[in-house]
Amino acid sequence: MVDENTYEEEVELEEIEEDSAAEPLDEITEEQLDQIADTAIAALQDILKYFNVGEVTIDEYEGDEGELILDITGDDLAVLIGRHGRTLDALQFLISTITSRMIGYRYPLVVDVEGYKGRQRQKFEDIAFNAADRAVNQKRNIKLRPMTPYERRIIHLALRDDDRVETVSEGEGRARRVVVKPR
Repeated sequence: MVDENTYEEEVELEEIEEDSAAEPLDEITEEQLDQIADTAIAALQDILKYFNVGEVTIDEYEGDEGELILDITGDDLAVLIGRHGRTLDALQFLISTITSRMIGYRYPLVVDVEGYKGRQRQKFEDIAFNAADRAVNQKRNIKLRPMTPYERRIIHLALRDDDRVETVSEGEGRARRVVVKPR
């Protein structure tokens, strides 16, 4: 039997910082969006064959930040989420990379399983709001636990319009965290 902690240390996804050369197009047509969705769904269906998850449905819709969300539904999909969502993060990374290479530019994609990321997003937004309140009430910086780039982005977005605080990321690699600072 494989020890999950050992496995996690051996298999580590490299965090890729966003660079300006890979920014999505400013304006995108419906035809381009359909091409992106079709390409991403085809890649996702090809990869899902190896997970033996049976019959699945992939719903597509546009998210609040203009991203394309692909939500997978079906029976017994926990294997796609993995421990702390790491398998799902890896799956999203693969689909985004494959799609970007096939269409020639990057467009923000989110791969989700039965709304898991939506529930996680709400959890991280709650963490952000609580940290902001603590930072203001205690008049000190609040350091959150290390997070993935996606999780840190949720924190930054949740607090971007809160004039009471500012957020910064600090640290390197897997130790990178958000710090909520009172103004």
